[in-house]
Amino acid sequence: MTTSPTTGPSFDDPGAARRARIAVALAFAVHGAVGGTFASRIPWLKDHLGLSPGQLGLALVMPAIGSSLAMPLAGRIVHRYGGRAAVGGLLALCCLGLPLPSLAPSLPVLCLFLLAYGAAAGMSDVAMNAQGVEIEQRIGRSIMSGLHGMWSAGCLVAAGVGILAAHQDFDPRVQIAVTAVVLLALTRAACRALPDLRAPEQAEAPPRFALPPRSSLAIGLVGFCAVFAEGASMDWSGVYLREVTGASPAVAAAAYTAFSLTMAVSRLAGDAVIRRLGAVRATRLSGAIATAGGLLVVAADRPALAVPGFALIGIGVAVVVPLAFAAAGRSGGNPSQAIAGVATVTYTSSLIAPAIVGGLAQATSLTVSFGVVTALSVALLLSAGALRRAEGRATDGPDPESVITPESKNAFGKNTPAI
Repeated sequence: MTTSPTTGPSFDDPGAARRARIAVALAFAVHGAVGGTFASRIPWLKDHLGLSPGQLGLALVMPAIGSSLAMPLAGRIVHRYGGRAAVGGLLALCCLGLPLPSLAPSLPVLCLFLLAYGAAAGMSDVAMNAQGVEIEQRIGRSIMSGLHGMWSAGCLVAAGVGILAAHQDFDPRVQIAVTAVVLLALTRAACRALPDLRAPEQAEAPPRFALPPRSSLAIGLVGFCAVFAEGASMDWSGVYLREVTGASPAVAAAAYTAFSLTMAVSRLAGDAVIRRLGAVRATRLSGAIATAGGLLVVAADRPALAVPGFALIGIGVAVVVPLAFAAAGRSGGNPSQAIAGVATVTYTSSLIAPAIVGGLAQATSLTVSFGVVTALSVALLLSAGALRRAEGRATDGPDPESVITPESKNAFGKNTPAI
């Protein structure tokens, strides 16, 4: 697709790129904060409804199912309403869905609410990633890793607030409702500043529902490997520390903290690495680091080895998903549909990873399970070439805060790919 001069800003003034980047970064932070708020109150939800571990596991699968089913719809919404309206509306729905689980009176209702919450979260995820890819292309340098870093930062901050509220015995329903209102206000502020990027009127609309396009499958498989390692580490690192290395509960919790912090910091710093190395080499380096972390975890017989291993996995997988979305946005056809396809393939990994790790651990051992995680990290290293479409002007472009010259204006004009 192409963008006509009337369908999107060209960032002619020096502050336009900066405002667009800040606005989309805030949208990512809000989305992460929604997830962090929910995650921090899962223990209360379990106790409040008297759920068994199996019942809680069933409920927690629902958001992933809702996301996977709804993500393919996001491309059409972005096409019809434009990026700004799509991000604003879907992210607002995500915020409004946040209090629903805390109001559920029973397990069936909780599952229904979590299915709807996951659908809104998944579609808003696709819309804001499509917006981020478009802004990255118009700026001319990599920003997607930093945007995902803002997501991680929002998640960590919101989870910290939830933990503090739990420590103070604050009513979770009130805390979640207040948080949702605050995040709604931030959503409105962010989306007011987003550029109104639209597809031209003559562009063909994507189907209401479609399987991931073939062009996105190889890219999605790269993201699949990274998200599998991410999901396995997030859900099983603490258990691994306890059962395999005999760590105390506090040290076991430190494994998750090390993983999350290194991932957030690596994403925030990742754009500089991507600009220097390019997408393919950055992904190969990421795969090598994640492989080293996986080998350290598999070989660990004490916490002092396992915790750094999980930290290295966090560093290794941090920038891969942002690069996968960026590559999808450049894969031709309809960028938002391609991003939705990559998101569907990628996030399906987060749905099945914890179950596969648990099943392998039941049949063999957790060490064998993380041997599989390590093997997928090697696959990540070997399949990095699929992201070659992300190479180019987004990895080595001008400073977004620099003045756009008449000679460079064409990069933001009629020939710029649009969502």
